Amino acid sequence: MRFGVVIFPGSNCDQDIIHVLRDVCQCEVIELWHKQTDLSGLTTDDCIVLPGGFSYGDALRTGAIARFSPIMQAVIRHCNEGGFAWGICNGFQILCEAGLLPGVLLENANQQFICKNVWLKADNHASRVNATVEDRPLSIPIAHAEGRYYADAATIEALENNQQVLFRYCDADGNVTAAANPNGAVNNIAGVCNKERNVYGMMPHPERAAEGALGNTDGYQLFASFLAAAGTMAS
Repeated sequence: MRFGVVIFPGSNCDQDIIHVLRDVCQCEVIELWHKQTDLSGLTTDDCIVLPGGFSYGDALRTGAIARFSPIMQAVIRHCNEGGFAWGICNGFQILCEAGLLPGVLLENANQQFICKNVWLKADNHASRVNATVEDRPLSIPIAHAEGRYYADAATIEALENNQQVLFRYCDADGNVTAAANPNGAVNNIAGVCNKERNVYGMMPHPERAAEGALGNTDGYQLFASFLAAAGTMAS
């Protein structure tokens, strides 16, 4: 499996995710520039990653301009044809803006930028990114000002019934509580997937907790899970 990492003006986590995928997971990575109109030979067996950052300076609304970048037309076609995509933080916002994932990311409830380690746990094991993740709280960093997941009641009900919630914010003991919710997200939702389970979005940054040099490898479990589900062993 290969990964294509899209780089927008304002992306600031692209090199982080490239390092984890290429050097830690030993995967082939192709860097994709936002002005491209194709995916440089990547197929539906491969995964497109939209990294964190401040695409286009978060002008108008987070992800709103990036959604119209030339590369996104190719990403949308890729996903609609069954190809995989994974958006992290700003990448999650872009996927929602593009209509590839349900819901939106609103301003944090405290109206402040939040940058800290939080606890989250897999809500189920029904998708590639959480299929083999341990049933325990994971310590994963967040860094966002607009990370409050929101959708209308009918959409939330469908997400819950279809096991499309990937992760929820929790406390160190795994309790999903209001106090453990860093941004006010509905139902403590930290990540979701589409109903076809080939598009994934999450606000926490697993790439910032994916190797021993960082003092935390909890995030690596997500990459290992994805690769295991794809039939590729993570190193």
